[in-house]
Amino acid sequence: MSSPSATLAVWSSAWLSGAAAADDVLDALKDWAEFHEVVAADEQLAATLEIPVKGTAGGSPAAMLAALRRSGAVSAELVMPVPGDVRGLGGAGEFAAHALRVGEAVVLNGLGAVPEKLGKKVDTGIIRWTVYEVDRSVPTPNVPIGEAEHELTGAMRVAAGMLVELGVAKKRAGVREELQARVAERTHARWPAGMPQRALRVLQRAAEVSAILELAMEDEPGGALSASAALKRAEALRPLFHAVRMARCAAVADAVRALDVSDAH
Repeated sequence: MSSPSATLAVWSSAWLSGAAAADDVLDALKDWAEFHEVVAADEQLAATLEIPVKGTAGGSPAAMLAALRRSGAVSAELVMPVPGDVRGLGGAGEFAAHALRVGEAVVLNGLGAVPEKLGKKVDTGIIRWTVYEVDRSVPTPNVPIGEAEHELTGAMRVAAGMLVELGVAKKRAGVREELQARVAERTHARWPAGMPQRALRVLQRAAEVSAILELAMEDEPGGALSASAALKRAEALRPLFHAVRMARCAAVADAVRALDVSDAH
């Protein structure tokens, strides 16, 4: 799986263009949590979109889809900001700060939606989507999926080599089986009919690299690791995390373009 934002971006774009039904979007979101709720960041936006305001009981995800339709949104974009790379957020503001803290969001023309899990387990918790107005006068630079896939392939080789270098297999019995289980868990998400195969392949590979990086981070030997060694490891992992983020964004963008059948209607 990629992220709740990736799921919403792909499925809502398919729905907005007529390539999927609203129930399909709602069912896909359940891969992340049984319940979803939506709130607007301020009272004015809540009134405009006809959804509850932040600080009150949230509305249903169906209400969010209706709000997207009323707003005139036509497609979605996945953004995965980190400190030092906040492209796609439309400048500083509440939306940018919230998206940066969570690490992901969806931009739908002039709106931005940030998911945040409430509760400890995704299968028993609730995801709350907070919707903001977003100034997107400058479009996000597009990374071609071929370039993203090439960078990710290199990152996968480096990540696998890092597991060997860190001795993870020696410290952790059954690491190969654990890695396979993690990858399987992250790649069972449903996608719309017509999802491009290259986008699916890139999302799968991104999940594999992400699982490897998680293992590398978890096996970091706590207090036994010096500050300089920890910094060195973080520096080594940073470009791999960047490759995963860019690959996911590029794959979602490619899928959104492929699933736009609005011109045919």
